[in-house]
Amino acid sequence: MTARVIVPGTATGPLLRVAEPLSFWGGIDPQTGRITDPRCAAHGRPVAGTVLALRRTRGSSSSSSVMLELLHRGVAPAALLMQEVDAILVLGVLVAAEMGWPTIPVLALPWDAHAAFDGRDVVVREGWIEAAGRGECLGAHRG
Repeated sequence: MTARVIVPGTATGPLLRVAEPLSFWGGIDPQTGRITDPRCAAHGRPVAGTVLALRRTRGSSSSSSVMLELLHRGVAPAALLMQEVDAILVLGVLVAAEMGWPTIPVLALPWDAHAAFDGRDVVVREGWIEAAGRGECLGAHRG
């Protein structure tokens, strides 16, 4: 299985899959990094340090500012895996890089491709995704 690298990088964390469309504006608390959308099955869970897998986002043009705040406060996901890439959300990661703040890798990956990693710690390394310590890999390439 291949993925497209949107923002390169390396990260490790537990995979958190969110099937419902998630809005970062109003759906994630930028102070704490917790999912606040009550319609989301992961309501109340922190995204900080996770490899956050999103099927799709529910849009606000403010999602980039929320991502920027999450990164600045140190409560952002360790990486993003997105079936449908949200350019506005990715913009927050790119702006953080321009400001010299920590950033995260972002990959475009079909939803079903990472189901085998659900609930497990995974490593994202320059486009490769593998179960931590297990050597089970999904290949990725820059697109």
